[in-house]
Amino acid sequence: MCGPHGTGSPGYSADVPDAVPPSVPSDVPATAPPDRPAADPAIVDLLGALAYGELSAFDRLAEDARMAPTLSGRAEMSMMAAVEMGHYALLAERLRDIGTDPAVAMEPFVAALETYHSLTEPSTWLESVVKAYVGDGMAADFYREVAEFVDESTRALIHEALADGTRAAFAVREVHAAVAESPAVAGRLALWARRLVGEAISQTQHVLADRDALMMLLMGGTGDLTGIAGLISRITQRHDERMTALGLSN
Repeated sequence: MCGPHGTGSPGYSADVPDAVPPSVPSDVPATAPPDRPAADPAIVDLLGALAYGELSAFDRLAEDARMAPTLSGRAEMSMMAAVEMGHYALLAERLRDIGTDPAVAMEPFVAALETYHSLTEPSTWLESVVKAYVGDGMAADFYREVAEFVDESTRALIHEALADGTRAAFAVREVHAAVAESPAVAGRLALWARRLVGEAISQTQHVLADRDALMMLLMGGTGDLTGIAGLISRITQRHDERMTALGLSN
């Protein structure tokens, strides 16, 4: 090594380091940053549940797009799938920012969502359209309600991740066209929508029963049973509005 104590200096061996740093006690880190405070478990659960919802929605929409009777319908649903993946990326980034592995945060919600999807697997194109609008819409309404109980930054992220773009107009157009061609379709789709809602409510109850932090966030935000009843009423009202927009009896 060259320098003031290089190989040409007398009395020094080439394999001896230039300087020996002073010893540092092993239990005193030299420049360790302060520990990051633990993330709020309720926020982790909320973002983890929503992140897995977006990830699974990507898979489902991409697969269901292949049932489209037209290329334009297939393209529109495929674009919706791409949007869901973008939303997932936003949520995963926030989870990493608060010191949480996205996969770990999502894991507790995999079973419930996969059960919901297995019990509501569409068999026709129109069923997939209604599920993408009515089923996903009701879930989004729930997350928007709970987002009112968290900090402003997290609330803004959740609203961004729930933006559905042109999904409503797409679903209304597809269902109206099908019902105009065959009015009997309306009754079958209305029954399908009720099944979606029932399964969504059932799986949501399972999740809340298993995740204490998420349940406490909901209970603390609503205040009491009257508050919870009001939340359910608002979600039900928005569901009724979607059914009306589709022209389906509820």
